[in-house]
Amino acid sequence: MKTLYVTDLDGTLLAPDGRLSDASAEMLNKAISGGALFSIATARTPSTVETLLKKVHTNLPFIVMTGAAGWNPTDGLFSHTVSIPRNDAEKILEVFRKHSLPVFIYCFVGGVIHVYHSGSLSEPEKEFMKGRSGRYKQFHVPDDGQSTLPSPLPDVALFYSIQPSEEGKEAYEELKRGNICNPLFYNDIYGERMAVLEAFAPEASKANALKWLKKVAGADRVVVFGDNVNDIPMLRAADVAVAVENALPEVKEMADIIIGPNYSDSVAQYILTDSQLSSHAI
Repeated sequence: MKTLYVTDLDGTLLAPDGRLSDASAEMLNKAISGGALFSIATARTPSTVETLLKKVHTNLPFIVMTGAAGWNPTDGLFSHTVSIPRNDAEKILEVFRKHSLPVFIYCFVGGVIHVYHSGSLSEPEKEFMKGRSGRYKQFHVPDDGQSTLPSPLPDVALFYSIQPSEEGKEAYEELKRGNICNPLFYNDIYGERMAVLEAFAPEASKANALKWLKKVAGADRVVVFGDNVNDIPMLRAADVAVAVENALPEVKEMADIIIGPNYSDSVAQYILTDSQLSSHAI
Protein backbone atom coordinates (compact mmCIF):
# COMPACT_ATOMS: atom_id res chain seq x y z
CA MET A 1 0.00 0.00 0.00
CA LYS A 2 1.44 3.34 -1.08
CA THR A 3 0.91 6.15 1.44
CA LEU A 4 0.98 9.81 0.43
CA TYR A 5 1.81 12.25 3.25
CA VAL A 6 0.57 15.80 2.67
CA THR A 7 1.10 18.57 5.20
CA ASP A 8 0.17 22.19 5.59
CA LEU A 9 3.17 24.48 6.17
CA ASP A 10 2.53 27.44 8.47
CA GLY A 11 1.55 26.36 11.97
CA THR A 12 1.96 22.69 11.04
CA LEU A 13 5.24 21.59 9.45
CA LEU A 14 7.04 24.91 9.91
CA ALA A 15 8.26 26.10 13.29
CA PRO A 16 6.70 29.23 14.85
CA ASP A 17 9.38 31.36 13.17
CA GLY A 18 8.03 30.25 9.77
CA ARG A 19 11.02 28.06 8.90
CA LEU A 20 11.63 24.36 8.38
CA SER A 21 14.08 23.05 10.98
CA ASP A 22 17.14 21.09 9.93
CA ALA A 23 15.88 18.18 12.03
CA SER A 24 12.55 18.09 10.17
CA ALA A 25 14.29 18.28 6.78
CA GLU A 26 16.59 15.41 7.74
CA MET A 27 13.71 13.21 8.91
CA LEU A 28 11.62 13.96 5.81
CA ASN A 29 14.51 13.09 3.50
CA LYS A 30 15.11 9.86 5.39
CA ALA A 31 11.43 8.94 4.96
CA ILE A 32 11.47 9.89 1.26
CA SER A 33 14.65 7.89 0.60
CA GLY A 34 12.89 4.94 2.21
CA GLY A 35 10.04 5.20 -0.28
CA ALA A 36 7.60 7.60 1.40
CA LEU A 37 5.54 9.85 -0.89
CA PHE A 38 5.69 13.41 0.47
CA SER A 39 4.11 16.70 -0.55
CA ILE A 40 2.58 19.85 0.92
CA ALA A 41 -0.66 21.81 0.65
CA THR A 42 -0.21 25.47 1.50
CA ALA A 43 -1.69 28.92 1.03
CA ARG A 44 1.75 30.10 -0.03
CA THR A 45 3.00 30.53 -3.59
CA PRO A 46 6.18 28.95 -5.05
CA SER A 47 8.11 32.17 -4.43
CA THR A 48 8.43 31.33 -0.74
CA VAL A 49 7.84 27.57 -0.88
CA GLU A 50 10.92 27.05 -3.06
CA THR A 51 13.16 28.62 -0.43
CA LEU A 52 11.49 27.08 2.60
CA LEU A 53 11.67 23.51 1.26
CA LYS A 54 14.95 23.66 -0.66
CA LYS A 55 16.46 21.00 1.64
CA VAL A 56 13.63 18.49 1.07
CA HIS A 57 14.27 16.05 -1.79
CA THR A 58 10.82 15.18 -3.06
CA ASN A 59 9.85 14.92 -6.73
CA LEU A 60 6.08 15.20 -6.28
CA PRO A 61 4.15 18.38 -7.14
CA PHE A 62 3.15 20.71 -4.31
CA ILE A 63 -0.36 22.05 -3.76
CA VAL A 64 -0.03 25.84 -3.57
CA MET A 65 -2.37 28.79 -3.14
CA THR A 66 -4.82 26.69 -1.09
CA GLY A 67 -5.47 24.38 -4.02
CA ALA A 68 -5.70 26.93 -6.83
CA ALA A 69 -2.67 25.31 -8.46
CA GLY A 70 -0.13 22.54 -8.35
CA TRP A 71 3.55 23.42 -8.71
CA ASN A 72 6.45 21.09 -9.41
CA PRO A 73 9.68 21.98 -7.56
CA THR A 74 11.67 19.86 -10.03
CA ASP A 75 10.86 21.80 -13.20
CA GLY A 76 9.25 24.94 -11.73
CA LEU A 77 6.04 24.52 -13.73
CA PHE A 78 2.44 25.08 -12.65
CA SER A 79 -0.23 22.47 -13.29
CA HIS A 80 -3.85 21.82 -12.33
CA THR A 81 -4.52 25.59 -12.21
CA VAL A 82 -8.04 26.68 -11.24
CA SER A 83 -9.08 30.23 -12.19
CA ILE A 84 -12.14 32.33 -11.36
CA PRO A 85 -14.34 33.07 -14.42
CA ARG A 86 -13.71 36.67 -15.54
CA ASN A 87 -17.26 37.95 -14.98
CA ASP A 88 -17.27 36.49 -11.48
CA ALA A 89 -13.84 37.97 -10.75
CA GLU A 90 -15.19 41.44 -11.53
CA LYS A 91 -18.15 40.86 -9.18
CA ILE A 92 -15.86 39.64 -6.40
CA LEU A 93 -13.63 42.72 -6.78
CA GLU A 94 -16.71 44.94 -6.44
CA VAL A 95 -17.54 43.28 -3.10
CA PHE A 96 -14.09 44.15 -1.73
CA ARG A 97 -14.46 47.73 -2.96
CA LYS A 98 -17.98 48.03 -1.56
CA HIS A 99 -16.65 47.14 1.91
CA SER A 100 -13.57 49.39 1.47
CA LEU A 101 -11.22 46.43 1.81
CA PRO A 102 -7.83 46.63 0.10
CA VAL A 103 -7.05 43.40 -1.75
CA PHE A 104 -4.27 41.68 -3.67
CA ILE A 105 -5.34 40.04 -6.95
CA TYR A 106 -3.29 37.02 -8.04
CA CYS A 107 -3.41 36.22 -11.78
CA PHE A 108 -1.90 33.40 -13.84
CA VAL A 109 -0.10 34.85 -16.87
CA GLY A 110 2.45 32.90 -18.89
CA GLY A 111 3.49 30.52 -16.13
CA VAL A 112 4.02 33.36 -13.63
CA ILE A 113 1.76 34.76 -10.91
CA HIS A 114 1.22 38.48 -11.49
CA VAL A 115 -0.10 40.32 -8.43
CA TYR A 116 -2.11 43.54 -8.57
CA HIS A 117 -3.67 45.56 -5.77
CA SER A 118 -6.89 47.50 -5.31
CA GLY A 119 -7.10 50.18 -2.61
CA SER A 120 -4.51 51.94 -0.49
CA LEU A 121 -1.66 49.93 1.04
CA SER A 122 -1.70 49.24 4.78
CA GLU A 123 1.46 48.68 6.81
CA PRO A 124 0.75 44.92 7.17
CA GLU A 125 0.39 44.71 3.38
CA LYS A 126 3.68 46.53 2.83
CA GLU A 127 5.35 44.09 5.22
CA PHE A 128 3.67 41.17 3.45
CA MET A 129 5.17 42.14 0.07
CA LYS A 130 8.75 42.21 1.35
CA GLY A 131 10.77 39.31 -0.03
CA ARG A 132 7.83 37.76 -1.86
CA SER A 133 8.71 38.72 -5.41
CA GLY A 134 10.67 36.23 -7.50
CA ARG A 135 10.74 34.29 -10.72
CA TYR A 136 7.34 32.76 -9.99
CA LYS A 137 5.58 35.86 -8.65
CA GLN A 138 5.75 39.51 -9.70
CA PHE A 139 4.05 42.42 -7.93
CA HIS A 140 2.60 45.30 -9.93
CA VAL A 141 1.80 47.53 -6.95
CA PRO A 142 2.70 51.25 -6.90
CA ASP A 143 3.51 53.13 -3.70
CA ASP A 144 -0.09 54.32 -3.27
CA GLY A 145 -1.35 50.73 -3.64
CA GLN A 146 -3.75 51.30 -6.51
CA SER A 147 -2.57 49.18 -9.45
CA THR A 148 -3.55 49.84 -13.01
CA LEU A 149 -5.61 46.72 -13.47
CA PRO A 150 -5.68 44.84 -16.78
CA SER A 151 -9.05 44.97 -18.52
CA PRO A 152 -10.44 42.43 -18.54
CA LEU A 153 -8.73 40.79 -15.59
CA PRO A 154 -6.64 37.80 -16.73
CA ASP A 155 -7.01 34.34 -15.13
CA VAL A 156 -7.56 35.24 -11.47
CA ALA A 157 -6.46 32.53 -9.05
CA LEU A 158 -7.00 34.36 -5.80
CA PHE A 159 -8.18 37.52 -4.06
CA TYR A 160 -6.18 38.01 -0.85
CA SER A 161 -6.96 40.65 1.77
CA ILE A 162 -5.28 41.29 5.13
CA GLN A 163 -7.09 43.42 7.69
CA PRO A 164 -7.82 43.70 11.43
CA SER A 165 -9.81 40.70 12.66
CA GLU A 166 -12.98 42.71 13.26
CA GLU A 167 -13.07 43.84 9.61
CA GLY A 168 -13.82 41.67 6.61
CA LYS A 169 -16.54 39.55 8.19
CA GLU A 170 -19.38 41.27 6.34
CA ALA A 171 -17.56 40.98 3.01
CA TYR A 172 -16.95 37.30 3.70
CA GLU A 173 -20.64 36.71 4.39
CA GLU A 174 -21.63 38.54 1.20
CA LEU A 175 -19.17 36.53 -0.87
CA LYS A 176 -20.48 33.35 0.71
CA ARG A 177 -24.10 34.26 -0.12
CA GLY A 178 -23.15 35.16 -3.70
CA ASN A 179 -22.21 31.54 -4.43
CA ILE A 180 -19.70 32.51 -7.15
CA CYS A 181 -16.51 31.73 -5.22
CA ASN A 182 -15.01 29.73 -2.39
CA PRO A 183 -14.32 32.36 0.33
CA LEU A 184 -12.19 31.74 3.44
CA PHE A 185 -11.91 33.98 6.50
CA TYR A 186 -9.46 33.12 9.30
CA ASN A 187 -7.00 34.63 11.77
CA ASP A 188 -3.42 35.20 10.63
CA ILE A 189 -1.17 33.13 12.90
CA TYR A 190 1.75 35.54 12.32
CA GLY A 191 -0.15 38.79 12.82
CA GLU A 192 -1.73 39.56 16.18
CA ARG A 193 -5.37 40.68 15.79
CA MET A 194 -5.11 40.35 12.00
CA ALA A 195 -7.30 38.23 9.73
CA VAL A 196 -7.15 36.99 6.14
CA LEU A 197 -10.04 37.02 3.68
CA GLU A 198 -9.49 34.96 0.53
CA ALA A 199 -11.68 34.18 -2.48
CA PHE A 200 -11.04 31.34 -4.93
CA ALA A 201 -12.94 29.65 -7.74
CA PRO A 202 -15.73 27.45 -6.28
CA GLU A 203 -13.87 24.25 -7.17
CA ALA A 204 -10.49 25.44 -5.84
CA SER A 205 -9.67 23.84 -2.48
CA LYS A 206 -6.98 21.80 -0.82
CA ALA A 207 -9.41 18.86 -0.80
CA ASN A 208 -9.95 18.84 -4.57
CA ALA A 209 -6.24 19.33 -5.22
CA LEU A 210 -5.54 16.45 -2.85
CA LYS A 211 -7.63 14.11 -5.03
CA TRP A 212 -5.62 15.20 -8.07
CA LEU A 213 -2.30 14.71 -6.25
CA LYS A 214 -3.30 11.26 -5.02
CA LYS A 215 -3.78 10.15 -8.64
CA VAL A 216 -0.49 11.74 -9.73
CA ALA A 217 1.37 9.97 -6.93
CA GLY A 218 -0.39 6.64 -7.50
CA ALA A 219 -1.16 6.44 -3.78
CA ASP A 220 -3.61 4.09 -2.08
CA ARG A 221 -3.76 5.92 1.25
CA VAL A 222 -3.44 9.60 2.17
CA VAL A 223 -2.34 10.99 5.54
CA VAL A 224 -2.89 14.74 5.95
CA PHE A 225 -1.62 17.21 8.58
CA GLY A 226 -3.11 20.61 9.43
CA ASP A 227 -3.78 23.30 12.01
CA ASN A 228 -6.19 25.91 10.61
CA VAL A 229 -9.67 26.20 9.11
CA ASN A 230 -8.41 26.17 5.51
CA ASP A 231 -7.01 22.69 6.21
CA ILE A 232 -10.36 21.19 7.26
CA PRO A 233 -11.58 20.27 3.73
CA MET A 234 -8.46 18.23 2.97
CA LEU A 235 -8.44 16.67 6.44
CA ARG A 236 -11.97 15.45 5.76
CA ALA A 237 -10.87 14.04 2.39
CA ALA A 238 -7.93 12.14 3.89
CA ASP A 239 -7.79 8.52 4.99
CA VAL A 240 -6.03 9.67 8.15
CA ALA A 241 -6.47 13.24 9.44
CA VAL A 242 -3.74 14.46 11.78
CA ALA A 243 -3.81 17.71 13.75
CA VAL A 244 -0.85 19.25 15.53
CA GLU A 245 -1.28 20.09 19.19
CA ASN A 246 -1.33 23.84 18.47
CA ALA A 247 -4.19 23.47 15.94
CA LEU A 248 -7.49 25.30 16.35
CA PRO A 249 -10.06 23.45 18.50
CA GLU A 250 -12.35 22.77 15.51
CA VAL A 251 -9.43 21.18 13.63
CA LYS A 252 -8.45 18.98 16.56
CA GLU A 253 -12.07 17.97 17.08
CA MET A 254 -12.39 16.43 13.63
CA ALA A 255 -8.90 14.88 13.46
CA ASP A 256 -8.29 11.14 13.78
CA ILE A 257 -4.96 11.70 15.51
CA ILE A 258 -3.45 14.61 17.47
CA ILE A 259 0.34 14.78 17.59
CA GLY A 260 2.79 17.19 19.21
CA PRO A 261 3.08 20.90 18.37
CA ASN A 262 4.72 22.45 15.32
CA TYR A 263 7.71 23.61 17.37
CA SER A 264 8.92 20.06 18.11
CA ASP A 265 9.27 18.56 14.58
CA SER A 266 6.12 16.54 15.23
CA VAL A 267 4.95 16.19 11.60
CA ALA A 268 8.31 15.03 10.25
CA GLN A 269 8.72 12.58 13.13
CA TYR A 270 5.26 11.12 12.53
CA ILE A 271 5.92 10.71 8.79
CA LEU A 272 9.27 9.01 9.37
CA THR A 273 7.88 6.63 12.01
CA ASP A 274 4.68 5.80 10.12
CA SER A 275 6.49 5.22 6.82
CA GLN A 276 9.02 2.92 8.49
CA LEU A 277 6.23 0.93 10.16
CA SER A 278 4.39 0.66 6.84
CA SER A 279 7.46 -0.60 5.01
CA HIS A 280 8.13 -3.19 7.72
CA ALA A 281 4.51 -4.35 7.52
CA ILE A 282 4.90 -4.91 3.80
